[in-house]
Amino acid sequence: MPITTDDLQELRDKLGERFVTDQRAIEPYGKDMSWMLPEGEPLGAVFADRTEDVSIALAWANAHKVPVSVRTGGSGLAGGAVSYPGGLIIALHNMNRILEIDHENGIAVVEPGIINAQLNKELAKEGFFFAPDPASASMCSVGGNIATNAGGLRAVCHGVTINWVRALEVVLADGRVIHVGSKTIKNVSSLNLKELFIGSEGTLGVITQAVIRIEPLNQYDNYTFFACFDSAEDAGYATVMLRACEPRPVSLELIDALGVELVNKRNPDLQIPQPGAALLLGQAEGENAKRVVEEYAQVCREYGATAVQFEEGTRLFQVRRDAYPALSANGMQVIGDVSVPISRLAEAIHGIEEISVKRGRKVSILAHAGDGNIHPIVECGEGTEEAAEAESLLDEVCRMAIGMEGVVSGEHGIGHLKHAEIDHLLSPDTRSVQRAIKQALDPNNILTPGRKI
Repeated sequence: MPITTDDLQELRDKLGERFVTDQRAIEPYGKDMSWMLPEGEPLGAVFADRTEDVSIALAWANAHKVPVSVRTGGSGLAGGAVSYPGGLIIALHNMNRILEIDHENGIAVVEPGIINAQLNKELAKEGFFFAPDPASASMCSVGGNIATNAGGLRAVCHGVTINWVRALEVVLADGRVIHVGSKTIKNVSSLNLKELFIGSEGTLGVITQAVIRIEPLNQYDNYTFFACFDSAEDAGYATVMLRACEPRPVSLELIDALGVELVNKRNPDLQIPQPGAALLLGQAEGENAKRVVEEYAQVCREYGATAVQFEEGTRLFQVRRDAYPALSANGMQVIGDVSVPISRLAEAIHGIEEISVKRGRKVSILAHAGDGNIHPIVECGEGTEEAAEAESLLDEVCRMAIGMEGVVSGEHGIGHLKHAEIDHLLSPDTRSVQRAIKQALDPNNILTPGRKI
């Protein structure tokens, strides 16, 4: 049945000013950083301050069968946070507190809206760090990191977000609040529900609190190296060998020549040499970091690097953080997120280059190379037709990755934009199991419907 003014007043009575229906005020919270836009106006937005607000909002939405979109930092690239016509937005950016830092147990308790870089700034004051480090760390939220199981720049050595989450507080579709996981290192006391919600993109519940693992900061300075290659494939082969080194690189990133060129224009102070085809960027940490980086550099030379440079600190990594904004500002705006087995990284890069030529559309490549996670970024002009053409190219990249025993998303999530690819990736039986879990937790299908699952 249509939502009435009395229905809206019911929610306003419970949430007061935290429930907003002014479309001008809520418009920024109905989209993310993908090209996807809302297809109609939502009913309103709940700007939650606490778990109780989320519980009230979901119980109301469930009772009235209103679709819900969930947004924290808004840095998503798959359309997962885009609002629904006649839907309810739950915005979590005000839930951004660090509730506890426990030195003895190496954990922190945080709310979902805290920005990744801000969390690490505060943890550094206590001598700790949280390892997941997306290139968008200055804007992405920890809740979003958990919802998509983000990887980032340190994943080669330190793993992805799931490796750093001990426990979660989750509000279910009907407003019930559950706690999964624990503060302990070991726990086999119940079904492993925590992992069910990590990477679920808001389709099974809304995360309102997380217990995360933190580690002491390295007391030694990191060393960073870069190597220029005339072939992106050669950079891929070098990556395979570098990943097999001991110790393993902390980070191992690839930026193609166009990305480097545009970053240099955007930030000339970096003074990064222009590669013929691709730049491989890596980092080592620990007491022997300088010696280790020199060994990495030699491996790169053996695999065709034309120039190699290294220096103390992390300054050079700004080229990776600046790469997507620089490309996006120059018309390269539709980004993919496939992952392939490391051994097939070079083959996948070659395949993307062939697809670009065949389609007659420019594609730039960024990659968390050490993870086999490739971000092809496609040239896209104005209008939905251009965006659809760019997405069609990425669909072909996704199917190429599946053919290499890869996946269609390594860390950005499925959201709306990759939803059509799931049937190519998963078997009907696997899909039916996913839907059964969704049905059990969200029988009215109000939580981020039509996405991920």
